[in-house]
Amino acid sequence: MCANVIVAEDDAKQAELVRRYLEREGHAVTVVADGLAALEQARQGEPDLLVLDVMMPRADGLDVVRVLRSEGRELAVLMLTARSTEDDLLLGLDLGADDYMTKPYSPRELMARVRTLLRRTRRDADREDDPVVRVGALAVDPRRHEVAVDGVRITCTPGEFRLLAAMAAEPGRVFTREQLLAELHGFDRYISSRTVDVHIMNLRKKIEQAPRRPDRLLTVFGVGYKLVDPAKKFSRASAR
Repeated sequence: MCANVIVAEDDAKQAELVRRYLEREGHAVTVVADGLAALEQARQGEPDLLVLDVMMPRADGLDVVRVLRSEGRELAVLMLTARSTEDDLLLGLDLGADDYMTKPYSPRELMARVRTLLRRTRRDADREDDPVVRVGALAVDPRRHEVAVDGVRITCTPGEFRLLAAMAAEPGRVFTREQLLAELHGFDRYISSRTVDVHIMNLRKKIEQAPRRPDRLLTVFGVGYKLVDPAKKFSRASAR
């Protein structure tokens, strides 16, 4: 599975190591040494993956992800960082990173993460002919990678979209945090199921009229979460 990969890393030795491993697996690699150069490269052509260091000159990795996602660019992003606290990792995911590795890391593990991300990206592309899924006023469009509520488009990060698409495909089903975490694929081993809670919290801000009193994306205490059609829930209550 050959891909076009950008490596954004200001440590020349580290960048060269990553480049060699990627090229050994048949990927075309472009190396840049600062955040603005990473943005410029990501905007050119159609890169499949950005391997992105967090601490870089001119613009850090978090700012790069924020800008790319605000522009609607959906290339996979694997962030590399010396920071290891859960809050830092969750911030990267919240901004739209697809995966996160802490330094020092094994190059072999990095390549395994790259393969996972590229397989998932290919699988998502294969789903582009899937029909729009509707749960009441909520519509999830796999082909356009779009979400709308009452016809109003909602911007979601890739992680948020995958969770919502999984739940929308089976409305009413209760998903455990572990099952939803599996939908995200390959996140750093230090991240707990709190990752899912952060995505759910952010989704509620986007798809619920009252995020603190959700009627669409519900918590099933002690188990996990489910997505329902509020109108059907109301109709059942009225019938009783």
